[in-house]
Amino acid sequence: MVQIKFPDNTVKKFQQGITPYEIAKNISHGLARNILIAKVNGKIVDTNQSIHSKNIVDIELITWEHDLGKKVMWHSSAHVMAEAIQFFYPKAKFTIGPPIENGFYYDIDFSKNDTFSSEDFSKIENKMIEIAKQKKEFIVSKISKKEALNYYIKKENQYKIELINDLKDGEITFYQQGNFTDLCKGPHIPNTGFIKAIKLMNVAGAYWKGDEKNKQLTRIYGISFPKKKYLDEYIINLEEARKRDHRKIGKDMSLFTFSNKVGQGLPMWLPKGTYLRDRLIQFMQKKQEDLGYLPVVTPHIGSKELYVCSGHYEKYGEDSFQPIKTPNENEEFFLKPMNCPHHCEIYKSEPRSYKDLPIRLAEFGTVYRYEQSGELHGLTRVRGFTQDDAHIFAMPEQVQSEFEAVIELVLEVLDSMGFKNYTAQISLRDKINQDKYIGNKSNWDLAEKAIIQSTKNKGLKTVIEHGEAAFYGPKLDFMIKDALGRNWQLGTIQVDYNLPERFNLKYKGQDDKMYQPVMIHRAPFGSLERFIALLIEHTGGNFPLWLTPDQVIILPISKKYNEYSNKLLKSLKNYDIRGHVDDRNETTGKKIREAELKKIPFMLIIGEKEISNNLLSIREHGGKNLGEMTIVDFVELISTKISSELKKK
Repeated sequence: MVQIKFPDNTVKKFQQGITPYEIAKNISHGLARNILIAKVNGKIVDTNQSIHSKNIVDIELITWEHDLGKKVMWHSSAHVMAEAIQFFYPKAKFTIGPPIENGFYYDIDFSKNDTFSSEDFSKIENKMIEIAKQKKEFIVSKISKKEALNYYIKKENQYKIELINDLKDGEITFYQQGNFTDLCKGPHIPNTGFIKAIKLMNVAGAYWKGDEKNKQLTRIYGISFPKKKYLDEYIINLEEARKRDHRKIGKDMSLFTFSNKVGQGLPMWLPKGTYLRDRLIQFMQKKQEDLGYLPVVTPHIGSKELYVCSGHYEKYGEDSFQPIKTPNENEEFFLKPMNCPHHCEIYKSEPRSYKDLPIRLAEFGTVYRYEQSGELHGLTRVRGFTQDDAHIFAMPEQVQSEFEAVIELVLEVLDSMGFKNYTAQISLRDKINQDKYIGNKSNWDLAEKAIIQSTKNKGLKTVIEHGEAAFYGPKLDFMIKDALGRNWQLGTIQVDYNLPERFNLKYKGQDDKMYQPVMIHRAPFGSLERFIALLIEHTGGNFPLWLTPDQVIILPISKKYNEYSNKLLKSLKNYDIRGHVDDRNETTGKKIREAELKKIPFMLIIGEKEISNNLLSIREHGGKNLGEMTIVDFVELISTKISSELKKK
């Protein structure tokens, strides 16, 4: 018998060789009908894979409701799309077809005589549905490297040949469904019948392996669902997402811009966006000051030696910009990809005692990472971004309390920004592939235990994901669900025993012996760029009043009221109310429409009546008329609303 351990820690015995599907069927026929894949000892496997073990086997049965279930269905759907395209374009050469955040794509090299555009979507979708209804099984076969190469040599597919050449003999698998066979490590859904609704979304150009020196391929994007109603809901949300797109709203509100001359993926903040950004920084700085953080500033570059010492060069060298070489031989610098190595050197700059710890160093540090041009997307994927970074150097016995204090800070930040729906993801080591991590097992065990215990103490709703840890330590990632139901990873907290060891960081204990501190990395916002992008899309640009760049706009109905309007603005500024006067020679109606577009919360209409009665005619964003009130009453309205937003007590 084999002992199977379920996520709730219950253990059941089954016959050796049982499959995840059979285990699901043993639990309920409903689960068996819906299981897509399984995780066995942390490894994702097909539902028909036999389980043999003398030890207890951890298992998780994955359905569509799990993110992994969605990814695997979308991966399988990419294969179905490839089969449909192969039917109409038999000379097409297929390269890679992975799942992405929402759906899948396949990069394809069409023959010179074939053309493909969005006008072809309908026939491909219909063929995919036809294939899906046939409930074709995804059949895996192990194949030798020689056989794999011969298969694609016959097909004259140089792309697959290149991929196979990078693989080791004995680790190559093909998957086949119906008439389509693909080089693929899997896993896949049991059969195509699980796919009930399909929509092709977009067609674009993409260079092979993201290298502009290579041939440009045709990338076809799509998405699929196990029920048609899910597709209908997705289309509705997609339309709403277009309205909330941070790139469009950011342009309408004059928050940020990009310039090809400056460089792709390098945002520039306009005055109103800078104000928004600075308000967030001030908000976090005040929180940190109250919690005993010490501000520091580090350079935008660092020597290669620094990142070799930290391990970032080995793990992230390919994602960094090319080194900066100086006239001095063997002297190289990199644009800073991480702040933590610099903070380690600050800690090391003077002797430390147990009396000094914990030391909390905080910096709004800008870092740079080379992203492929095709992966750049507004503020969410950039090449230069600013982290609200801090590193806490603590004694081992202080780690638990410090970690829990950071959790409280992150939750307070999310609540202040209106993010109510979130899950804490405990990101641990990969159970199988340990090569991507540094440090020894005992330190990793201590770090993982500290995180798990902290989340229990704080009563957090958590999920555990193996293989998502940073290379130097496990972490707690906050997955935020926005107004459209999309998940984003923002804040993160990480426990690290390894960088202090690599940098030889020490403190003198009470017994005068030298000890190594533990390092906690934390960034409640994550990056300001991504956080602001999410905040824009979550709120639709209707920021909390305390945060919005312009709280009011004063609209004089003719030029003769401009002077009074400017005096009024000056008076409001004395109460820390931000805004400006729209004194252009335009109609009041046009000014109102443009103020609505810029999401300004309050419009103050100024004419003869308002001046004579010393009152303000107030219109709220969205068209609600608040009527007339005195300046004192309006100031009180603003103050009360801001206090409510920040939950001041």
